[in-house]
Amino acid sequence: MTSPNIFAPNTSGALELKVKGGNGGFRVQAAFRAQAGVTALFGPSGSGKTTLLRMIAGTLRPDEGRIAIGDMVLFDSRAHINLKPEQRHIGYVYQDARLFPHLSVLRNLTYAQWAGKRRPQHRLEEITALLGIEALLQRKPHQLSGGEKQRVAIGRALLSAPKLLLLDEPLSSLDQARRQEILPYLERLRDESGLPIVFVSHEVDEVARLADTLVLLEHGQMRESGSVFDIFSQIDGKGEAASVLLQGEVVRTDDAYAMAEIAIGDYRFQLTDHALRTGMKVRLRIRSKDISISRSAPVNISIRNVFPVVIRSLKVNDGPFAELSLQLGDVQLLSQISRKSVQDLQLQEGEQVFALIKAVSIDRSAARLQQSEISLQIS
Repeated sequence: MTSPNIFAPNTSGALELKVKGGNGGFRVQAAFRAQAGVTALFGPSGSGKTTLLRMIAGTLRPDEGRIAIGDMVLFDSRAHINLKPEQRHIGYVYQDARLFPHLSVLRNLTYAQWAGKRRPQHRLEEITALLGIEALLQRKPHQLSGGEKQRVAIGRALLSAPKLLLLDEPLSSLDQARRQEILPYLERLRDESGLPIVFVSHEVDEVARLADTLVLLEHGQMRESGSVFDIFSQIDGKGEAASVLLQGEVVRTDDAYAMAEIAIGDYRFQLTDHALRTGMKVRLRIRSKDISISRSAPVNISIRNVFPVVIRSLKVNDGPFAELSLQLGDVQLLSQISRKSVQDLQLQEGEQVFALIKAVSIDRSAARLQQSEISLQIS
């Protein structure tokens, strides 16, 4: 009798998951594909995010389904395949760094290679440069900030030669300053590692900045999955109005006024930012509450972004607000205005109006394009 074949035709290196199961009375059901880049599992506490990560890592067995990374099958209920965690070649980073307190940063980084007898695919120097921890190698964990500890934990996971990286809310234990410190390193990891990364979060700002693909979870069920740009507007952050996420390129900067112009399709968005440079790829998060509506093109006003748009849909709520979906070429925008304004302007679906967006109200994050930086491909 031959042993089951654990290899499948998929050789893309992507994570493919379709599972049902859970722990105790809590059940999770989900199916998605995570390619190189960041796939964010998003939802409130108790929605099943960490349960799914445990199934992928091998510390919780699904009741049924299949999990594979490229041509390596990790779990298949029909084929009776269930690889042990140490056989899955997965790097796991927890909410707390879980570093060995008696070991130096260097020894922590190389521990997985030593304990797992894995050959490093990349030099230690490349990983430490990628994460900006070269100067920390001789320190002990108690000498590190929270953000530094998490960077070391990510470095340790990378040096274990993973095929997939799991990040279980790695920023949740950090204050705002430390989060801002580590986010650029996570962006760089996304852009340069070539790894599929599954990132658990319930913070809208983290998803907006890091995610390529978004998986929405609620009460153990996958509500939807797809490109973060397509379904980001379904996320409401802590009671705030909905937002849209757009991606463009910096085409012009004005250092004298700390202004930048971003090309998105046929349109140019202006925002205030002193750090952007021509050629950068930029994500813009625009909140619906920051878009005002005018019947005619205004003149002699301070607002820098004025666009002709068509009202695709208009929803009047029982409360004081109305929600408008606006079409700007191939771009969809959302606007939240008062019901009184809808009445006073006599707004109707299908009409052309003007969307007004302050330059100072647009949030952005930028991907670096410097050619001098290390390009790290982990396969």
